[in-house]
Amino acid sequence: MPEPIEGSRGVYGISVAAELSGLGVQTLRLYESRGLLDPERSEGGTRRYSNDDIERLAEISELLAQGLNLAGIGMVLDLQQQNRGLREQLSQRSRDKRRPT
Repeated sequence: MPEPIEGSRGVYGISVAAELSGLGVQTLRLYESRGLLDPERSEGGTRRYSNDDIERLAEISELLAQGLNLAGIGMVLDLQQQNRGLREQLSQRSRDKRRPT
Protein backbone atom coordinates (compact mmCIF):
# COMPACT_ATOMS: atom_id res chain seq x y z
CA MET A 1 0.00 0.00 0.00
CA PRO A 2 1.47 3.42 -0.94
CA GLU A 3 2.34 5.92 1.75
CA PRO A 4 -0.10 8.82 2.20
CA ILE A 5 1.14 12.07 0.73
CA GLU A 6 2.20 14.56 3.39
CA GLY A 7 0.42 17.91 3.05
CA SER A 8 3.55 19.98 2.54
CA ARG A 9 5.45 17.58 0.26
CA GLY A 10 5.59 18.78 -3.35
CA VAL A 11 4.47 15.95 -5.60
CA TYR A 12 2.32 17.44 -8.37
CA GLY A 13 3.64 19.01 -11.54
CA ILE A 14 2.20 22.32 -12.63
CA SER A 15 -0.27 20.81 -15.11
CA VAL A 16 -1.66 18.42 -12.46
CA ALA A 17 -1.86 21.24 -9.89
CA ALA A 18 -3.69 23.38 -12.44
CA GLU A 19 -6.17 20.59 -13.11
CA LEU A 20 -6.71 19.85 -9.41
CA SER A 21 -7.28 23.53 -8.64
CA GLY A 22 -9.35 24.29 -11.72
CA LEU A 23 -6.97 27.10 -12.66
CA GLY A 24 -4.73 27.64 -15.64
CA VAL A 25 -1.01 26.99 -15.69
CA GLN A 26 -0.35 30.68 -16.39
CA THR A 27 -2.49 31.61 -13.39
CA LEU A 28 -0.35 29.42 -11.14
CA ARG A 29 2.77 31.09 -12.51
CA LEU A 30 1.22 34.53 -11.94
CA TYR A 31 0.37 33.69 -8.33
CA GLU A 32 3.92 32.50 -7.77
CA SER A 33 5.37 35.67 -9.31
CA ARG A 34 3.17 37.74 -6.98
CA GLY A 35 4.39 35.80 -3.94
CA LEU A 36 1.05 34.13 -3.22
CA LEU A 37 2.43 30.67 -3.77
CA ASP A 38 5.87 29.11 -3.34
CA PRO A 39 5.98 25.57 -4.74
CA GLU A 40 8.98 23.35 -4.14
CA ARG A 41 11.44 22.90 -6.98
CA SER A 42 13.04 19.67 -8.12
CA GLU A 43 16.80 19.54 -8.65
CA GLY A 44 16.12 20.38 -12.28
CA GLY A 45 13.99 23.40 -11.34
CA THR A 46 10.58 21.87 -12.06
CA ARG A 47 7.78 23.20 -9.87
CA ARG A 48 6.33 20.62 -7.47
CA TYR A 49 3.04 21.49 -5.79
CA SER A 50 1.85 19.98 -2.52
CA ASN A 51 -1.61 19.31 -1.13
CA ASP A 52 -1.10 22.43 1.00
CA ASP A 53 -0.44 24.41 -2.19
CA ILE A 54 -3.66 23.07 -3.74
CA GLU A 55 -5.59 24.16 -0.62
CA ARG A 56 -3.95 27.58 -0.81
CA LEU A 57 -5.05 27.90 -4.46
CA ALA A 58 -8.62 27.16 -3.39
CA GLU A 59 -8.33 29.84 -0.71
CA ILE A 60 -6.97 32.35 -3.23
CA SER A 61 -9.86 31.56 -5.59
CA GLU A 62 -12.37 32.08 -2.77
CA LEU A 63 -10.85 35.44 -1.84
CA LEU A 64 -10.92 36.52 -5.50
CA ALA A 65 -14.59 35.53 -5.66
CA GLN A 66 -15.21 37.74 -2.62
CA GLY A 67 -13.80 40.71 -4.53
CA LEU A 68 -10.23 41.02 -3.24
CA ASN A 69 -7.44 41.81 -5.66
CA LEU A 70 -4.11 39.94 -5.63
CA ALA A 71 -2.40 42.55 -3.43
CA GLY A 72 -5.21 42.28 -0.87
CA ILE A 73 -5.08 38.50 -1.00
CA GLY A 74 -1.35 38.63 -0.29
CA MET A 75 -2.01 40.76 2.78
CA VAL A 76 -4.79 38.43 4.00
CA LEU A 77 -2.61 35.34 3.56
CA ASP A 78 0.31 37.00 5.38
CA LEU A 79 -1.95 38.01 8.28
CA GLN A 80 -3.38 34.50 8.48
CA GLN A 81 0.13 33.06 8.68
CA GLN A 82 1.09 35.53 11.42
CA ASN A 83 -2.10 34.66 13.29
CA ARG A 84 -1.29 30.93 13.13
CA GLY A 85 2.19 31.64 14.49
CA LEU A 86 0.82 33.69 17.37
CA ARG A 87 -1.75 31.02 18.20
CA GLU A 88 0.98 28.39 18.27
CA GLN A 89 3.06 30.57 20.61
CA LEU A 90 0.09 30.99 22.95
CA SER A 91 -0.63 27.29 22.84
CA GLN A 92 3.01 26.48 23.64
CA ARG A 93 3.03 28.90 26.57
CA SER A 94 -0.16 27.36 27.87
CA ARG A 95 1.37 23.87 27.65
CA ASP A 96 4.54 25.10 29.38
CA LYS A 97 2.53 26.55 32.27
CA ARG A 98 0.74 23.25 32.85
CA ARG A 99 3.95 21.24 33.09
CA PRO A 100 5.09 20.48 36.62
CA THR A 101 8.36 22.14 37.56
